[in-house]
Amino acid sequence: MTGTELPLKLFARGKVRDTYELGPDQLLMVATDRISAFDHILPNGIPDRGKVLTQLSIFWFSQTDTFQPNHLISGMVPDLPPALKGYREELAGRFMIVRKAKRID
Repeated sequence: MTGTELPLKLFARGKVRDTYELGPDQLLMVATDRISAFDHILPNGIPDRGKVLTQLSIFWFSQTDTFQPNHLISGMVPDLPPALKGYREELAGRFMIVRKAKRID
């Protein structure tokens, strides 16, 4: 999957992740299989790259949340909103529901 088109408002599209609004306080971050080199997105992705990136992120956010709170709410398919019912298989393993936060630059 090198891109997403979900029935939600697109919040941001980065080099690897597509982020959608889930409401005033939550976002849906979807990791695609896109790859980039020197800030250019290459036409071919790496199969399941997005799933690997997401599972690593969920693992470390879960391991560190006891001493460093973070934005992760869930990465579980049953927690996806009803509007995404038809996308569950496509999104499984490659999304995180997160709290909106102010970016620190």
